[in-house]
Amino acid sequence: MAELLLELFSEEIPARMQAKAEADLLAALTARLKEAGLSWKSAFAVSGPRRLTAVIEGLDARSADVREEKKGPKVGAPEQAIAGFLRGAGLTSIDQASIVSDPKKGDSYVAYISVPGRDAVDVIAEAVPAIVRGFNWPKSMRTAEGDLRWVRPLQKIVCILDGAVVPLEVGGIVSGNLTEGHRVHGRGPYTVKSWADYKKQLEGKGHVILSREGRRARILQGIADACGKAGLELVPDEGLLEEVTGLAEWPVVVLGQMDPSFLDLPPEVIKLSMRTHQKYFAVRRPGTEGLAPNFIVVANITASDSGAAIAEGNARVLSARLSDARFFWEKDKATPLDVMAEKLKTIAFKEELGSLGDKVERVAALARELAPKVGADPDLAERAARLAKADLVSEMVGEFPELQGVMGRYYALSASEKPNVADAIRDHYKPQGPNDAVPSEPVAVAVALADKLDTLVGFWAIDEKPTGSKDPFALRRAALGVVRIVLENQNRLKLRPVLMDHNGTLIDAGSKPASKEALLQAYDKSASLSADLLSFFADRLKQVLRDQGKRHDLIDAVFALGEDDLVLIVKRVEALGAFLETEDGATLLAGYKRAANILKAEEKKGALPENLSVDPALIAKGPAAEQALWKSVTTAETALEAPLAKEDFAGAMKVLAGLRAPVDAFFEGVMVNDSDAAVRANRLALLVAVRDALHKVADFSKIEG
Repeated sequence: MAELLLELFSEEIPARMQAKAEADLLAALTARLKEAGLSWKSAFAVSGPRRLTAVIEGLDARSADVREEKKGPKVGAPEQAIAGFLRGAGLTSIDQASIVSDPKKGDSYVAYISVPGRDAVDVIAEAVPAIVRGFNWPKSMRTAEGDLRWVRPLQKIVCILDGAVVPLEVGGIVSGNLTEGHRVHGRGPYTVKSWADYKKQLEGKGHVILSREGRRARILQGIADACGKAGLELVPDEGLLEEVTGLAEWPVVVLGQMDPSFLDLPPEVIKLSMRTHQKYFAVRRPGTEGLAPNFIVVANITASDSGAAIAEGNARVLSARLSDARFFWEKDKATPLDVMAEKLKTIAFKEELGSLGDKVERVAALARELAPKVGADPDLAERAARLAKADLVSEMVGEFPELQGVMGRYYALSASEKPNVADAIRDHYKPQGPNDAVPSEPVAVAVALADKLDTLVGFWAIDEKPTGSKDPFALRRAALGVVRIVLENQNRLKLRPVLMDHNGTLIDAGSKPASKEALLQAYDKSASLSADLLSFFADRLKQVLRDQGKRHDLIDAVFALGEDDLVLIVKRVEALGAFLETEDGATLLAGYKRAANILKAEEKKGALPENLSVDPALIAKGPAAEQALWKSVTTAETALEAPLAKEDFAGAMKVLAGLRAPVDAFFEGVMVNDSDAAVRANRLALLVAVRDALHKVADFSKIEG
């Protein structure tokens, strides 16, 4: 058993690429070793700003010899087939092959080939160059001296197997056992012979924390110590923590102080200036929401003055950034949002859909229409929608696009707009991801829904829908946002008429068709687009409910009824799911499937007669089981009306449960395909009645099982 240590040392690897590269290196290396027939006890990898390192422990020194069996053609096969077999098996004569007999297939040739094992050192020497040359970086560069591509110029390769260097070469770089430490505190070089030796030297004299977990823990402890002494607490930012973990080999936390006068800027501006440009963490006093006039910087060096000069220099840089932000802030506040909104008419949204100003007009009209349906004031919803995109032309959003909506809220408040209008401007973009909160205030809900629905209807109208994994306009996210807003706020919204009406504003650029024929064509197109878009919403709803553990086929079963109220659909799905988990539900589903299969078989023979209806007189002459089923079906059809009208779907399921025993008894005691054509037709009509009764609740044909 041996240990393999592989280090790929380069110039700085972008922080966002390190974690994936670490995993990719380990996966590629272990795949090559496994393919060569080698096994090992454990394997892991670490990554940092300048290195990717993989370690394989307990590695076989040599792969086992293998005896392979290669089947050939039958004895007496054509010479061409024999020749191909010999080439594939590496034989020079058919006499070198064996003959095996099979009672059914006869005699065939078989070649038994012995494949000798390989030394691990040879496998590694062959694998590492292939891994390096084939490594999948999102972006890479080629050095002037050769054709080797790497994320940044590759400088060294350490490759050691059981203490000895594995000889290999990649792009002019020859493997060795020398590595480097921290550029300032312990460059080295260091001669290494094993993982333990490598780790001890680099994390000791080399001042390099090798693992991401180790650097992250060191940063968090440093922040806790610095904040504890100053009576502060960190404003959490997992994304920034992940990034700085990949920036410093020897992270040292320094607490800096900023000019308190900048605290009159919106806190989002301060945090974004710190984060985007300088990679600083914001801090606050415990128990407060406002920021403290301090920041946390993670340096890559231990300073002799405990970081005083680092803190001072970074404070100067931050002051310059915040001075620019203050200039933008004051300039934007001097321009009313209505004036900003006018400029949207000159900004393209999508050629076929007009300008941003055109979109605002559509969203404002739709928000006003939706407002009563979600409990919002129509005037406020329209006002918020007209101002929602205005900050896109502001200086601040031009500098920090991430603040769209956020700055609009501040500008609205400074202009004395109503608070719920201002909040709607900020929140109408939400949710922007699966973990983002949805707006809950009615005005914000109306504007958020209007904005997303307008985008979806518009792109459907110009036939630019998502295809495969491509979704350049984030239409899946928009639809998922609509689903989440509606469900989490329990908004009772009929989507089909909303989509149809809004489609009408887009067809033929909003112009009215001149003839009745054109009107009908426009209506048909709108109906078709709306139906297709509803299916798209169904897929997003499936995603949400699947995450909650609900079955996708039940959603199909409810959607097939033409239902477009998402809240109602979920209620039906939940009740249907609970019903099908009972014995009555499972048995009734089986009975439905049997009835449906009989009807399907009859339809294959020829379409079922039109106006197929049950003749009670024939039923009265039939078996008791047939009479009982007819009575149960007619009773159920009447009994379903009240619970369905009250949206009592659990009650509707209880009604359906009453059909379970009669359906079972019917199939056990009644022959549907009776020799009497009239009786047969009547019994088919009875099955249609059973099917139709169940379809009042859901389309059971869509249910699996």
